Amino acid sequence: MVLARPQSKTELFTTFSKMALKGFGGVLVVVQFDLVDRKRWMTQTQFVEEWSVAQIMPGPNVVNLCLMIGGRYFGIQGAMAALAGLMCIPLVLVLALAILFGGVSDSPYAQGALRGMGAVAAGLITATGLKLTHALPRNVMGLGACVLFAVLTFIGVGVLRLPLAWVLLGLGSLACGFAYYKLARATLSQQTGSQS
Repeated sequence: MVLARPQSKTELFTTFSKMALKGFGGVLVVVQFDLVDRKRWMTQTQFVEEWSVAQIMPGPNVVNLCLMIGGRYFGIQGAMAALAGLMCIPLVLVLALAILFGGVSDSPYAQGALRGMGAVAAGLITATGLKLTHALPRNVMGLGACVLFAVLTFIGVGVLRLPLAWVLLGLGSLACGFAYYKLARATLSQQTGSQS
């Protein structure tokens, strides 16, 4: 598949502005659809890999991803254009909504709306997670290792209530080491195969 690329920093700005405006409760679903399916700036596998890196970096995941994508195509100016697109219009909208919500925050209707939005956001995140799983069999570690690390992460954070930073540091280091080992083995086998 031939990948496209943004034609200008303005296109980066407008694309990330539209994503931010469509992403209520989180933009992961929208970002994945726009970057992979609609714009075709990256493959599903590339998206999963870059999203993984964006998640372990400090700061909001989508901000990290937009900085990486903007920086890849147009350097620091592209990163800033993508970031501005992601943040400017939503910032103005959130400030306006905060002012409006301040007057009705005690209303049972407003409280019910917030609870409903929370349920929708959880559903969107779950659906996106399930959609991203089809890239796992092509992961260098293999499907079994990916599932094992996912289960261990869930047990560490969800069941044992360990701090996320420690789980990421511990299991993330193990997963990185294992992936490096598998990549080294694959490279070695390719080199010995090409020599014979």
